[in-house]
Amino acid sequence: MVSMQEAGEWEAMQKLVQQIYARHDAEPFREAVDWKSLGLFDYPQIIKKPMDLSTVKRRIESQKEYNTLHDAADDIRLIWNNCIQYNADESDFNILAQNFKKRFEDKFAKLCKEYNTTSSFKSENEKGKSKSSSTYEPTLDEKREFAKSLYKITKEQLGKVICDLDEKNKSCLTKNLAEDEVEINVDRITPSVFEEVMSYVKQCIGDTDALENKGGRKKKTASGTPGSSKKAKTN
Repeated sequence: MVSMQEAGEWEAMQKLVQQIYARHDAEPFREAVDWKSLGLFDYPQIIKKPMDLSTVKRRIESQKEYNTLHDAADDIRLIWNNCIQYNADESDFNILAQNFKKRFEDKFAKLCKEYNTTSSFKSENEKGKSKSSSTYEPTLDEKREFAKSLYKITKEQLGKVICDLDEKNKSCLTKNLAEDEVEINVDRITPSVFEEVMSYVKQCIGDTDALENKGGRKKKTASGTPGSSKKAKTN
């Protein structure tokens, strides 16, 4: 049986979602992205768990699919995070999603405070420490660290990274066969794949550092290696 406080919480949450939905600039987030009609054929490869405001509204109204307010909040965050992940930094959609994200967190925090409900929102740094979160997104610092790390590993290790990306996240690679070069767009690496390749690169660097500390031979960088040259960038 739902208590009066719980009923009040869900009513407030439903009202918050409706307020967001009714905004004129929320139009891109109201329905699921029709990637086929829009010609965004890489969308399903990049966005593994699509979400939209209509789906969240329906789930809240059904009173069956969310156990807590934070479950609903996580789905709402997924809407903004998907948009931020797919669209380049400084693009109109990316900026719009960033603004909605901040607005939602401010309002949700007030809702949680009003009903004495602990907010499940985590800062970007905390997200970086909690890789198991379904809404985990690599921070800008993590992306930059990964891009710089690619210049510290061996050509064989770099080759494995590129092969893994080519197999699991092909859309993040741009191949220039004429110059025998591969460009890695770090912003287009999906969170799960990013976590995997970043872990591998860190392990490679750690193994090399340990070898050097024991007086071993310093590794060579990957620049100039046929088939493994790369440019890593974050938008």
